[in-house]
Amino acid sequence: MEATTLVPAEKQRYQKHLNLPEIGAAGQLRLKNTRVLVVGAGGLGCPVLLYLTAAGVGTIGVIDPDVVDLSNLQRQVLYTTDEVGKPKAKIAVNHLNRLNPDITFDTYTMALDGSNARGIIESYDIIVDCTDNFKVRYLVNDVCVTLGKPFVYGAIHRFEGQVAVLNADLGNGQRGPTYRCLFPEYPNDIEIPNCNDTGVLGVLPGVIGTYQANEVIKLITGIGQSLTEHLLMVDLLTMNQQRIKTKRRADADELARQGLSNTNRPAPAASGPLKMSVQELADRLALGEDIFLLDVRERPEYDLCHLEGSVLIPVGMIPNNRKRIPTDKPVVVYCHHGIRSANVINYLYAQGGLTNLYNLDGGINAWARDIEPEMAIY
Repeated sequence: MEATTLVPAEKQRYQKHLNLPEIGAAGQLRLKNTRVLVVGAGGLGCPVLLYLTAAGVGTIGVIDPDVVDLSNLQRQVLYTTDEVGKPKAKIAVNHLNRLNPDITFDTYTMALDGSNARGIIESYDIIVDCTDNFKVRYLVNDVCVTLGKPFVYGAIHRFEGQVAVLNADLGNGQRGPTYRCLFPEYPNDIEIPNCNDTGVLGVLPGVIGTYQANEVIKLITGIGQSLTEHLLMVDLLTMNQQRIKTKRRADADELARQGLSNTNRPAPAASGPLKMSVQELADRLALGEDIFLLDVRERPEYDLCHLEGSVLIPVGMIPNNRKRIPTDKPVVVYCHHGIRSANVINYLYAQGGLTNLYNLDGGINAWARDIEPEMAIY
């Protein structure tokens, strides 16, 4: 049942909103009666959740399968050091409840996937995409398009971020562009950035997440000009901002249906890249075996530390340097922790069917820890 009035405590809490003619009591009631699902309680999710909670959004769903890691605390401002190892969704809701005990929170500690996405998303009015997972992002898009739900997209990389309001109701039965209208093709493994390896400026998700929360509030209250047909791009190094005009593709609905069909289709069995432990590599090198060592990190990382005799071909240069990678001997691919190298192996297998590739398990970080302790660690 929708609320029709604000109680005295709410009038006091939201006084500054009530003083804004653009929002007032009517807008605050709309916030109170709206259900918002935030997908991801990480760098972007933290500011989104904080500001939507403070703003008085009546029901907020929080879905995240991860636990707090020490490396999260540089940017994920909802969590504290003593909460490392605890479920993010539960910890986030505990903090948010103390900020605003009048909000209803739905807590989901599982991953959003093809089996549960529709059932979860259909009970919310607006979805906020705060995930760093491309599969989940495309899934959110496809479910929202089929259900007619708007969602607020945010993404970050190093010093840059993007924000857009997607699949929004434009009136007259028209809806705005979708994520697949902006990025129709799912990126292959080699194109997917990973903030664990590339890094991210700690304040960047705070800025982009705050923009996302702002767009949610504008959607609910109907004020201002929303990013319903624009992609906002922000560069914190230069403080440049660009608004790029976007439009909906004629086949947006069909792309979403196809995406869901592919999501629900059972995936073929796959064992993933072959792995080689750092100890096995050390033993085989000590025996004089001819092994090609491929370092796929960036030049500054290579200059800091690398395996003797390794060849540097950064991830982004792999497509144009495939001929440099031998096919007649074992090739051990390594990066910092083994994520980028696994993506490179998947890419090379998909492009050329190479089967002589091994991913160095744990990357050069494991080598420094277990084999060469005098090596620099970063």
